[in-house]
Amino acid sequence: MEDKMQKIVSLCKRRGFLFPSSEIYGGVEALWDYGPLGSLMKNNIKGEWIGRFVRQADNVVLIDATVLMHPDVWKASGHVENFTDPLIECRTCHGRFRADHMIDGRFVGQGEATDPNQCPSCGDRDFTPAKHFNLMFKTFLGPTEEQAHGTYLRPETAQSMFTNFKLVQEAMRLKLPFGIAQVGKAFRNEITTGDFTFRSREFEVAEIEFFVKPGQDEQWFNFWLDAWERFFLDLGLKKENLRRYEHPKGSLAHYSKRTVDIEYRFPFGWSELAGVASRTDFDLKQHSKFSGKDLSYFDEEKDSRYVPYVIEPTLGIERLMLALLIDAYEEVEGGRTITTKSTKEKEIVLKLAPKMAPIQVAVFPLLKNKPELVAKAKEVYRTLKNHLMCQYDEVGAIGRRYRRQDEIGTPFCATIDFESLKKNDVTIRNRDTMLQKRIPVDKIESLF
Repeated sequence: MEDKMQKIVSLCKRRGFLFPSSEIYGGVEALWDYGPLGSLMKNNIKGEWIGRFVRQADNVVLIDATVLMHPDVWKASGHVENFTDPLIECRTCHGRFRADHMIDGRFVGQGEATDPNQCPSCGDRDFTPAKHFNLMFKTFLGPTEEQAHGTYLRPETAQSMFTNFKLVQEAMRLKLPFGIAQVGKAFRNEITTGDFTFRSREFEVAEIEFFVKPGQDEQWFNFWLDAWERFFLDLGLKKENLRRYEHPKGSLAHYSKRTVDIEYRFPFGWSELAGVASRTDFDLKQHSKFSGKDLSYFDEEKDSRYVPYVIEPTLGIERLMLALLIDAYEEVEGGRTITTKSTKEKEIVLKLAPKMAPIQVAVFPLLKNKPELVAKAKEVYRTLKNHLMCQYDEVGAIGRRYRRQDEIGTPFCATIDFESLKKNDVTIRNRDTMLQKRIPVDKIESLF
């Protein structure tokens, strides 16, 4: 399975999904740049998420808040005091690791040490005592780096939805239950990184803070847990690669009444893909206390005022994209293309759902040295790109072009040949079945 992970890492770099950040300077650990195809795929994910949970919903609205917030926000939320990991340092090589990542003598994701307490970098066993390390990136507002001007890059997107609760509710005239949704950047100064994009220092989160009447939180918790899982299945993840993990009461976060993770079976093991948390009224009460502002809700039906409870479904965009790539990756023995001569040669196919694929349709002229074919292919390409993400390719044999598109997950290829000039049609080739069908040009748009 780890071998599969390395193949996906290689494919992502080679075909323009992902690049190491600042690679010409040697890269930066746990920071990634999304290339042309990766950017398109990420936007497809975000677009589907907004479409499902905002556009199709009657009671969820979208905001886009700042990365920098008032420093007291992070005191009220508990992040200054509680957003920490236990850090230990090897006294020999000065490597730093999370103490809670040592399981049975091995640092998870950090090497293959098998002796108890063995450093995965140098093999020594001399560590400092564990100390708490805050994961937030600190910065300063204004021209001077003074404590009075200190704040943090947000480690999550949730708090701005709480601080904007009253403004959003009144501006949009919302009644309970309702949700505030957001997708945006978050930053965590992780001690232990690795497993490709799974644990990054800069990432995007898509989450909803769903405000409900106290006493109705459990039913809405179950509603969002089912909706979240259904979303992943609809995007193409295999059901056998998903499971639920209920956090024991003793390990819950300080704000949580109940938390369930949706885990995915990554090549490195079952790990969190997303989660749903019941945050009770902790956040709104904390921000009311620290800000001095009343964040209660007036219930006209009951003629009473109370602080709503909150259900929080959240997911990491990069983790979901990684899971989709892993699920879609297949190696097929040769024979898919007409250029494959050896049946032992392996071809890569990304069987992404069409709505997740960065390119939906590739358009080819059968031969690039025939101007009439090229002209017709470019005409079809220009027509389709008004509605879909398309790619035009005339380089190499037609079979090799099919193979390139299979590698990046393109579900359909449209080829213009000499018959197309006579009948004004194209040949559509399906990535998964490899079946080909002739379609009139004026029917292509409706087909896709």
